[in-house]
Amino acid sequence: MKRILDYLLSIIYMVHFGATLALFHVYQVIAFTLFGRKAQKIAADHLNFSLTYGLLWTGASIRFLQRAPIPTDRPLIFVANHQSTYDIPGIGWFLRKYTPIYVSKIELAKGIPSVSYNLRKSEAALINRKDGKQAVTEIARLARHIQAHNYSAVIFPEGTRTQSGIMKPFAVGGISTLLKRAPGALVVPLAIQGTGALNPTRGIFPLVSFSRLSWTTLEGIEPAGRTAEEVTNLAQNAIQAELDRV
Repeated sequence: MKRILDYLLSIIYMVHFGATLALFHVYQVIAFTLFGRKAQKIAADHLNFSLTYGLLWTGASIRFLQRAPIPTDRPLIFVANHQSTYDIPGIGWFLRKYTPIYVSKIELAKGIPSVSYNLRKSEAALINRKDGKQAVTEIARLARHIQAHNYSAVIFPEGTRTQSGIMKPFAVGGISTLLKRAPGALVVPLAIQGTGALNPTRGIFPLVSFSRLSWTTLEGIEPAGRTAEEVTNLAQNAIQAELDRV
């Protein structure tokens, strides 16, 4: 019976999901064409709200927690674990005041309504994981951008999604490049819980109904006086402790 309910509620959400991507793509294009990047960013925020809270159709519970204050007068580097595609809209909505910009694989920059357009217009670091030099150049460009505007970068150092909830070791390289080019940034660990259980098959269907989803920002890590390896380890340990606690 639960499996049947998963399918029925997933169908409802997928209709919502597809309609949201189509409608908000048009919304973003119009906003950017007529009013520029700031208006398009507002449209993208509304997109993320719709995708995140649309999950209520599946019976999911949705929670955002902030364990410590986050400054708004300096650049930020959000370092997050990565459980599924559904991590992204929550980050975009709950952290919208910090203008989060992603380190993303380049394949996502084309072919996905709303999502690909937003990645391109937000100046995301679109990296080719087969070309190390290109990846470093893109991440460095993003770091300079957040340093200049007090925006935030979002990076998933596991490099891939882990639906099981068991984190893979964090890679240092991307964080190291961000810290070098955005020396004023504060590193903020971000623990994401439940999205892997929501979407355990790596596909999009069916979702697991009544999943408990949470996004939790943790105490910031000052990079000054620490190596990139130390900062990365501190972030990973903080996220793991939060996941274990929950």
